[in-house]
Amino acid sequence: MNRFSENNVYNTGKVGVIEVICGSMFSGKTEELIRRMKRAQFARQKVEIFKPAMDVRYSVDQVVSHDQNAIPSTSVESSGNILLLSGDIDVVGIDEAQFFDEGLVAVCNQLSNQGIRVIVAGLDMDFKGKPFGPMPALCAIADDVTKVHAICVECGRLAGFSHRLIQNDKLVLLGEKEEYQPLCRECYNRYNR
Repeated sequence: MNRFSENNVYNTGKVGVIEVICGSMFSGKTEELIRRMKRAQFARQKVEIFKPAMDVRYSVDQVVSHDQNAIPSTSVESSGNILLLSGDIDVVGIDEAQFFDEGLVAVCNQLSNQGIRVIVAGLDMDFKGKPFGPMPALCAIADDVTKVHAICVECGRLAGFSHRLIQNDKLVLLGEKEEYQPLCRECYNRYNR
């Protein structure tokens, strides 16, 4: 259970907080983001969820999990657009944060300093096993970090790595099960020797 998002009731006025959900592909990051956002909606909080405009895998105007759970969203070109579009909001959700520019860190800080709960989901590492985009900095400034894991498709252990199945050195390559698979550290290292 997350200390900030699940157990505290913010009844002493607006208290901003940054929550980060990170992990490999197929670990349930977006599923957890959608769950938290729907709980906030149920509590009659004003919510807005953002995703990078480049992410059109399932929908242009929804954040959709691999399990096809969905929530309406706004696609934006850059992190600065989030500030422009998040007036009078209690909870801001941000999916696929690794694809945003480094300005996302300042945006999340500013929103939380204004008393907004900010929930960010994204890959913590790229397919090369390196920290991805603004995610390391977001983890550093977060009030709460939830690391979720997939299951290694090779051995069944917890998986923290997104192994790319196709030959392509491009850092950003949107994909699904045909392009990526979750692996544990040992299996990932075996594939990438």
